[in-house]
Amino acid sequence: MKAVQLNATDGPGSLALADVDTPSAGQGTVLIDVAYAGVTFPELLQSRGQYQMKPPLPYTMGSEVAGTVRDVGEGVTGFAVGDRVVGVAGTGAYAEVMAVPASSVLPLPETVSLQAGAGMPMNLLTADFALRVRGRLEAGQSVLIHGAAGGLGSALVQVALAYGAEVIAVVSTQEKAETVTQLGAQHVVLADGFKDSVKEIFPRGVDLVADPVGGDRFTDSLRCLSPFGTLLVLGFTAGSIPEVKVNRLLLNNVSVAGVGWGAAVAVRPGMVAEQWESLWPHLSAGDLNPAVHTVLPLEKAGEALEIIDSRSVRGKVLLEVNGEGDDGAVAAQ
Repeated sequence: MKAVQLNATDGPGSLALADVDTPSAGQGTVLIDVAYAGVTFPELLQSRGQYQMKPPLPYTMGSEVAGTVRDVGEGVTGFAVGDRVVGVAGTGAYAEVMAVPASSVLPLPETVSLQAGAGMPMNLLTADFALRVRGRLEAGQSVLIHGAAGGLGSALVQVALAYGAEVIAVVSTQEKAETVTQLGAQHVVLADGFKDSVKEIFPRGVDLVADPVGGDRFTDSLRCLSPFGTLLVLGFTAGSIPEVKVNRLLLNNVSVAGVGWGAAVAVRPGMVAEQWESLWPHLSAGDLNPAVHTVLPLEKAGEALEIIDSRSVRGKVLLEVNGEGDDGAVAAQ
């Protein structure tokens, strides 16, 4: 089968299309014919050897897919050949066929296309884990979201809105502001000077800050929190890892919570199905329809990572592997 493999950790240019053996459905796994694969920021880091997970080279990149079940391994129940599904695993998505642990394979509502489905697993599950599990979000609370126009940011916006929050989205350009406005964010501010803008809208501060950016925004994000608020740390796309003086936490009774979805799944594999159950009504209703920035063919996976690296992304970047069989369903409006 065709697959895109990482041959060296020299960046996106180290990816190349190759012929590899088709995986088999082993014990407890589901084999998926890949229609579309999602492209994520951690994969950009992997291409440079900057991510905590470093499989031996060469290996097939990619972590999330949408497609149809090709085969099921021994001990797997609940899935049959031909089922429309999404799946997530550490590697193997940039390929025509992917083997995924059954605990990380999820059914796709009939209202959602395979293309849209490929943009969902990593971002929606991370957003749900951040807001509902780690942030204990309640309807009516306010949520400040950094990088709101990106793949994860736009998922955070949609999940927060689905759970009844009031969203203030932080973006870097006016074009990105238009994207998050279309997603339904009630308030949009530019990253430059965001703290003062937020204070004008919420003088008391916000209940939650979701931050996948890090860098020099961190301290001002703490200052945007209301008493008893929480800053959710999701990543560091800005490149630098900020530090916090804990007296700030003490004086204002605020918290900083780490959001490591992958680490949580490693010790609680049943969590993925529980999360999907929580998201299902909103998926079926079309409330969680990912914005798609662009769709490229499989052989342009390196170019897809370069687009993410450019910081120009508005929504999700996808790779089309065998999307011709997509049923054309779209998320309900």
